[in-house]
Amino acid sequence: MKLRTIGVCAMVGVAVLFLAHLAPLEAGAAKGSQPSAHASLTKSRPLDYQGVRPKPPRVNLHSAIVVNYDNGKVLYAKNADLVHPIASISKLVAAMVILDKGIDLNARTTISKEDAYQSSASHLRPGWEMTLSDLMYTALMISDNRATRALARAVSGNYEDFVKEMNLKAEQLGLQNTVFYDPTGLDSRNVSTAHELAIILNQAYKYDLIAHITSLKEYSVTFKQKKRLRTLRMSNTNRMLASPYRVLAGKTGYIEASSYCLVTLLQNAAGERVTLVVLGASGGRARFREARKLADWAFKQIG
Repeated sequence: MKLRTIGVCAMVGVAVLFLAHLAPLEAGAAKGSQPSAHASLTKSRPLDYQGVRPKPPRVNLHSAIVVNYDNGKVLYAKNADLVHPIASISKLVAAMVILDKGIDLNARTTISKEDAYQSSASHLRPGWEMTLSDLMYTALMISDNRATRALARAVSGNYEDFVKEMNLKAEQLGLQNTVFYDPTGLDSRNVSTAHELAIILNQAYKYDLIAHITSLKEYSVTFKQKKRLRTLRMSNTNRMLASPYRVLAGKTGYIEASSYCLVTLLQNAAGERVTLVVLGASGGRARFREARKLADWAFKQIG
């Protein structure tokens, strides 16, 4: 993936690199709060929509689920318990593992050549020095794989031990169909189900920092490059931020094996909240169109 540099501005010893509207790099900061208990969402069952008005929309997805966040009721489900690659949605669990450690996110680390994986695109370069906080923003907002691997290495010493901690986290959440082989989601063996991803997102939302980062439209992080400070401006990959609903948390994902995926927690003007998971959409924009259709329908059911 080729990066587009919009411009470079000098500022009193600080060079600012403007990268507006960064392209998603899906599997392609302040300490978060610890959740008090894991989600109570029960195993999804076949739903009977007879008598439901309006009928649920037709969606072109491998699987999906929509849940009333406030009472755990499943409003819509399609193949919700079928296993599917989850791509960069894996980064939500990676973020929880990092925050569970209670480490100082103001600590700094340097991007290494080993942080590159499978020649995946990245907005970061080896030698750049960044805080763990800024790496969290970069991993969750623009799905940067190199940022995620740098975090894993910095907090656990190596990638393998970090992945073990991710799988332990899945076990602690009671997830039976969620498995991780790498921190980023580039490995197609990172799998879950729509149902279990709803649980993961609901849990991730309870971490203040994850909720904050994933609900931002734009953000800037700083890094050191050859003793010069630079700034990287980022736009969130979750285009539901442009919808009429408030995004409380979320994460996008894409690799060839998963197609286009999204998990997002939305709130309407009345304060009602739904957890929405769409897996296997036909295109990047299509996942947001399908998610919007399901969200519009779901809020009508709640209201």
